[in-house]
Amino acid sequence: MIQIHLEQLQFFGYHGLYPEERLIGGNFIVDITIDHQPNNQIIYTLEETIDYSIVYEMIHQRMKIPTNLLETIATEFCFEIINKFESVQAIRFSIKKLHPPIHQFTGNVGVSFQLKRSEI
Repeated sequence: MIQIHLEQLQFFGYHGLYPEERLIGGNFIVDITIDHQPNNQIIYTLEETIDYSIVYEMIHQRMKIPTNLLETIATEFCFEIINKFESVQAIRFSIKKLHPPIHQFTGNVGVSFQLKRSEI
């Protein structure tokens, strides 16, 4: 099993329940870990693994779609990856909203989701 990591991906998007979030947008950080079972024990070509540039482009496109809940982004994306790549055994997805519109709040909020192929 190989794990592929995409970490600290930074995006600007219009996600959230509140009108001001949809108007002014906000910054988000995404981390993804993919458990991949290649056909060969030693990998020599890109075709034998998961191309992380494709995974990045998929999340880049997804983050352009305004969404009410971070949970929706996390769960939809995990199912999309599992369905696209047969060798993916599991995916963990974490998204953080930096500077959420919560009165007198400092820090960030986020959600994490894990999906295993054996559980779907």
